[in-house]
Amino acid sequence: MAQTISTPTATPDGDARRAWLLVGGAALAWLAAYNIIQPLADWLTFSLIGLERGSHLGESLAFFLYDVPKILLLLGGMIFAISTLRSFFSAERTRALLGGRREGVGNVLAAGLGVLTPFCSCSAVPLFIGFVESGIPLGVTFSFLIAAPMVNEVALVLLFGMFGWGIAGLYLLAGLSVAIVAGVVIGRLKMERYVEDFVWQIKGGGGAVAEQRPTWAERFAQAWQSTREIVGKVWLYVVVGIAVGALIHGFVPADALAGVMGAEAWWSVPAAVLLGVPLYANAAGVIPVVQALMAKGAALGTVLAFMMSVVALSLPEMIILRRVLKPRLIATFIGVVAAGIIAIGYLFNLLI
Repeated sequence: MAQTISTPTATPDGDARRAWLLVGGAALAWLAAYNIIQPLADWLTFSLIGLERGSHLGESLAFFLYDVPKILLLLGGMIFAISTLRSFFSAERTRALLGGRREGVGNVLAAGLGVLTPFCSCSAVPLFIGFVESGIPLGVTFSFLIAAPMVNEVALVLLFGMFGWGIAGLYLLAGLSVAIVAGVVIGRLKMERYVEDFVWQIKGGGGAVAEQRPTWAERFAQAWQSTREIVGKVWLYVVVGIAVGALIHGFVPADALAGVMGAEAWWSVPAAVLLGVPLYANAAGVIPVVQALMAKGAALGTVLAFMMSVVALSLPEMIILRRVLKPRLIATFIGVVAAGIIAIGYLFNLLI
């Protein structure tokens, strides 16, 4: 008589414990690596290579060797954490939370959700269609679409790590303010006729589909996959941005930057926005440039205006949105957001 041998099967609780143990171990390794970056960069630059402290090349190389691993670690860690958080906020749930909200309250809620549930520029069209399909007002939809890229969670965390909670808080407040006000203005202009006709003709699906609740192991696995994909796509932007920042940090005279982006130059803020609008860069790649510019004496409001224009008014997103928006609404969107960013830049330069 054949004897059957039973093998133990994994249980949800066992999978969750193993997942938490792996994540906890990875967090400890992350902290250890983060704490040795500075001394290791200094040792490589000034001891192993033998460059002189205070020299242009030495300071630039030390900046580069320190910031590359630091920002990549921050980037990877925060993407993993935010991706895990985002597993609780699907696009469908986001649309459900915004549906039926009135102007004002809806704009505030939409901007807040844009911070918590950031979507990339390539998601702009399906999200826009989905919001219109759900009956969400146009202005409320734009508050979400502005806040999602502008108040980037990666940029927020990196600003906190480099400049402290004060600068990070100002960035958060500025981004939310621009998203809320711009959404209200676009809503008041009643520009629904400048949305492409096919968008209004799309009908919503049938009944609501019940969402399956993933396990912790599945959430962590999805977060790890997202981290690998996103870091794989943006690491080059990070390295290039840090290289530019390192050159600025080591070689560009403070007087030159003070003349271009200093608070005394009235045209510096609009010039920074005009420079940032046509550029396309990931927020994580802009942060090292921001750090170097501020270290050289550039005005905070001017630098923040530049960064916000790069991440909130990227040319690829405008091209993608052209599929659902007519040129007049796109031009209005750019103009309202750019005006808000310029106002924020002037305000920060005046107060700080």
